[in-house]
Amino acid sequence: MNLFRAQVLVCGGTGCALEGAMDIANSIKNELKAHRIENEIEVIRTGCLGLCDLGPIVIIYPEGTFYHKVNIKNIPEIVEEHLVNGRIAEKYAYYKTLDDYSIRSLKNVEFFKKQVRIALKNCGIIDPENIDEYIAADGYKALEKVLTQLTPQQVIEIIKKSGLRGRGGGGFPTGLKWELAAKEVSDQKYIICNADEGDPGAFMDRSILEGDPHSVLEAMCIGGYAIGADTGIIYVRAEYPLAVDRLKVAIGQAREYGLLGNNILGLGFNFDIQIRLGAGAFVCGEETALIHSIEGKRGTPAAKPPYPSESGLWDKPTVINNVETYANIPQIILNGAEWFSCIGTEKSKGTKVFALGGKITNTGLIEVPMGITLKEIIYDIGGGIPNGKKFKAVQTGGPSGGCITADNLDVRIDYDNLVGLGSMMGSGGMIVLDEDNCMVDVARYYLDFIKDESCGKCTPCRVGTKRMLEILDKITAGIGTMEDLERLEKLAKQIKTASLCGLGQTAPNPVLSTLKYFRDEYIAHVVDKKCPAGACTALVQYSINHDKCKGCSLCVRQCPVNAISGMIRRKYTIDQGRCIKCSACVSKCPFKAIEKGSISA
Repeated sequence: MNLFRAQVLVCGGTGCALEGAMDIANSIKNELKAHRIENEIEVIRTGCLGLCDLGPIVIIYPEGTFYHKVNIKNIPEIVEEHLVNGRIAEKYAYYKTLDDYSIRSLKNVEFFKKQVRIALKNCGIIDPENIDEYIAADGYKALEKVLTQLTPQQVIEIIKKSGLRGRGGGGFPTGLKWELAAKEVSDQKYIICNADEGDPGAFMDRSILEGDPHSVLEAMCIGGYAIGADTGIIYVRAEYPLAVDRLKVAIGQAREYGLLGNNILGLGFNFDIQIRLGAGAFVCGEETALIHSIEGKRGTPAAKPPYPSESGLWDKPTVINNVETYANIPQIILNGAEWFSCIGTEKSKGTKVFALGGKITNTGLIEVPMGITLKEIIYDIGGGIPNGKKFKAVQTGGPSGGCITADNLDVRIDYDNLVGLGSMMGSGGMIVLDEDNCMVDVARYYLDFIKDESCGKCTPCRVGTKRMLEILDKITAGIGTMEDLERLEKLAKQIKTASLCGLGQTAPNPVLSTLKYFRDEYIAHVVDKKCPAGACTALVQYSINHDKCKGCSLCVRQCPVNAISGMIRRKYTIDQGRCIKCSACVSKCPFKAIEKGSISA
């Protein structure tokens, strides 16, 4: 075994990878060679650490120095200063990790302080393409324990007692789902991992697959043993090429080590895993649509019952869980049901992974205990709203969810509380909105997405979402009426009641929740023909404040449609008939003389 005096961890998640993380890792290796210390320093490409807004990220141990927004130009100085001379390259280090006389542990940084990492335990820590590092972090120890010490029924009882609920959005008890499938008598059963993550702004499952793929493979093996299945299938979006590549590597390594395939660990248990690529249809996140897609059929939902645990893939008993659900399983087996159930609330045990984005200082991936408040997530972990803006709402659950207002920031997050607020947990997307966001436009955005992604099988969803979008288009264009508003709400309730599957039934949620909490904004659009947030372009206009205008002509040169006229050192005006409201002039005016206001103002 090679011994190193230092380790350099380079975040290799999708976000950092797109910013050149792989090139950064190679550049570090080249610099180490140039200084002839390549045998003293180990460079490791990891999965996503979570603080995506600060990427590309490089962490150097044993000190744990956190370098952020690293680029190739910085590498020679960081290597020479830190790894050759033994001094921290302070101007590249994340300031929140620096104390006067020491390096603060990442666990004590505000972003991580309130997190509890179970599903993300290894993400950002190990090389996801090296099975030895996973094994060194107790990987496959849970599988060994299950195969040597526990019966299938005992495994199921542990999962039931843990209180683990499905993290894909439905929140169905995982242990109960496994028990139902185990009771079915069949010559063939299947374990499926739903990695068809399609919510806008969501990247929880992707990050786990990219950062810790073996945790999912191990959990699927455990699930296969528990229900009596010998075949597992991971249904993953083709748009996740890095996740797919790392899954392929992980499966190959697990087979080589005798942890997948026939006679696993020499204990007579057979289980193997295949990958199926999804074409990116949002509806295939619904379990019956996913099954149809695997079977080579069109991805459309089916009526239930029967449930997949009774008759699923190829009409055989099938268990379907999402990536995050599986990622919890090995830790529950190793640490016990009581350990997991002590985290969270009475009805929502454990932790939840969220993709925190939108108008928030610290965007990224977080894992928090159930029962934490939204205020703690947004202000303690997320760092609050940037640019001095006022918090307005947070959208949870993606297109199927709803918005939560400032009045409910102290509500503890769990499955039941979010439903009570007219939203839902969903897979874990969490988009923060500030005063500049128009809630009518937000609802219109999500409904546009749902309309495009509807499978079209049932009329309420296929036609109803289109009609709702037409009404929202009218309202945001300033030509809506109060009758339109009444019709919108009526349609939303009908679609929610009559749609075939869960996706159609939850499609109106963004509209219903914004109507509930921000009806005044809808009325402003309809009655006053104003957008209070100034976000709906049809309802705003740009004008030049002549008291501020210096006649510099920068705005004239920036306008793509020649809508601004005047003379140098004199006042300029905007032709409202020509203006396309691109706001290009606003960004160029050094005197902030161009103002946005309501058309009727």
